[in-house]
Amino acid sequence: MCYDLAFDTTIESILDYFPNLQFSDQTTIHFDFRAHYQAQGYPKYPVIIRERGLPSLVMFEWGVIANYMDTPEKIKKMRNSMCNAQSEKILDDKRSVWYRLKKNRCVIPTSGIYEHREVKGFKNKIPYFVKIANRNVFFLPGLYEYSKPDVETGEMTGTFTLITRSANDLMRSIHNGGENQFRMPLFLQPEQAAKWIDPSLTEEQIREILQYELPSEELVYHTVFTIRGKNLRTDQQPQHAPFEWANLPPLGTDAVEENTLF
Repeated sequence: MCYDLAFDTTIESILDYFPNLQFSDQTTIHFDFRAHYQAQGYPKYPVIIRERGLPSLVMFEWGVIANYMDTPEKIKKMRNSMCNAQSEKILDDKRSVWYRLKKNRCVIPTSGIYEHREVKGFKNKIPYFVKIANRNVFFLPGLYEYSKPDVETGEMTGTFTLITRSANDLMRSIHNGGENQFRMPLFLQPEQAAKWIDPSLTEEQIREILQYELPSEELVYHTVFTIRGKNLRTDQQPQHAPFEWANLPPLGTDAVEENTLF
């Protein structure tokens, strides 16, 4: 799955792809440009929805709060599983909350994602930074929901989930372990991102986008330092800068040869 994003470019860079994008000064003032956003922290993050016929940049919290999560206890228990949505369930599983939200479509701008690889012989998983080649910003599809009104303020919190699909060959080699191994975000081409939030999309057109697989050759990647641990880099480089792990075998080889450990 994908629980780690980067956004260290400018919000204005999105205008290259959405020239009629609407956003308020408050969005740019309060957005924190960071190289790492972790889903289970439910951070506020910029997503693009369609409002009054135009694409609009809004700050939503990562991790959908569905309408049946109607108590703090339910939200705490269930929200962790609402950060990603499997593309296969959006149209074909009518019991899924994602089927109900299929018309609430958003796109998620990012400058890169992080994923972790399991390698036998390493104590911890190895983190990778992955992005679409030659782009400072690209887009992932999502779904969104507004929480029930706050009993005191009446405000509704906008929340979103990120859509994943089965992984291409490259991402299968990186995301090779864990409960949801062999999955990746649904990387979009720019024209698909614009179409995804078009309210007139037919179910057939939605399915066509959901079934799209970005070729491995269009992705670039490198290993980085631990992104979730408490240890900080000692070389003063940004979190998403390349970091070389000693004795790390090439992708496709998921165990360290014994004679390289000593």
